[in-house]
Amino acid sequence: MKKPLIILTGPTAAGKTKASIGLAKAVGGEIISADSMQVYRYMDIGSAKIRPAEMEGIPHHLVDVLDPEEDFHVVRFQQMAKEAMKGIYKRGHIPIVVGGTGFYIQALLYDIDFTENEGDTACREHLEQLAREKGAAYLHAMLREKDPKSAEDIHENNVKRVIRALEFYQQTGIRISDHNAEERKKESPYNYAYFVLHDDRSRLYERIDRRVDRMLEEGLVEEVKSLKARGLGRDKISMQGLGYKEIMAYLDQEMTLDEAVYTIKRDTRHFAKRQITWFKRDSRIRWYDAAAYADTSALGAAYDEKRLLARMLDELEKRSIIEKEDR
Repeated sequence: MKKPLIILTGPTAAGKTKASIGLAKAVGGEIISADSMQVYRYMDIGSAKIRPAEMEGIPHHLVDVLDPEEDFHVVRFQQMAKEAMKGIYKRGHIPIVVGGTGFYIQALLYDIDFTENEGDTACREHLEQLAREKGAAYLHAMLREKDPKSAEDIHENNVKRVIRALEFYQQTGIRISDHNAEERKKESPYNYAYFVLHDDRSRLYERIDRRVDRMLEEGLVEEVKSLKARGLGRDKISMQGLGYKEIMAYLDQEMTLDEAVYTIKRDTRHFAKRQITWFKRDSRIRWYDAAAYADTSALGAAYDEKRLLARMLDELEKRSIIEKEDR
């Protein structure tokens, strides 16, 4: 019998955190973060990390568990998430995967084998050297020539993933996009419900801009200064996250603070757009448009939490993930 799994995702600033707490309370769930930045300690403001008070007693996994000097990637996420799920099932609870990193969610949901070829380090070192000498754009152009689909999916600044895709092709002669597409045809080993929380683009973009302004007010510049003082540079995966690399550029006097803030807002909006495109690929996803659950009684609220939760619980009943008496 397949074990239950709930996924709640959506673009950045869509309101996932608030919705996930209500859902976890309703079904007896524990939350596993599928966020590539909230996993890091000392990176609270720029990652919009959930605060302990906001957790409302709900256990959260894969939050504040790695130092920013450590690498975090899809394979490590799979391993850590599966380990967390073992404990959650043992306690008789339901894991709820929450976050906007669709690549990570897909890997866990379909148990995708992202084969890592550790034997040929010379290939990887050569590609890393090319990145240092000729830049990320050069490496990304190489990928576009060998694997156009991967080049479309992977941003050129994500050098680690670009290198991995090139390395996979050079070692196997197979495009990693083709490999992953075959893996996605697998049936999920879980009895799952996959929810995406979305909103009108203009409202979403307004919330992104407000979130960035709030990050600056809460001390994003000071947070990045402290990370820089630890010896962290933009070559580290943790420092390539939105908000961090731009403030690092400001601290390195490569742009003004106004330019950095403008770039964070612009690139976060672009990121949200890419997230939506990613989620639209999977027809098995259940979409919830926040505008359809507008909370007219609360100024500025993204949605009516109770109405949205009721619809999600109805869907979970249909999929036999919960029983009616569990509600």
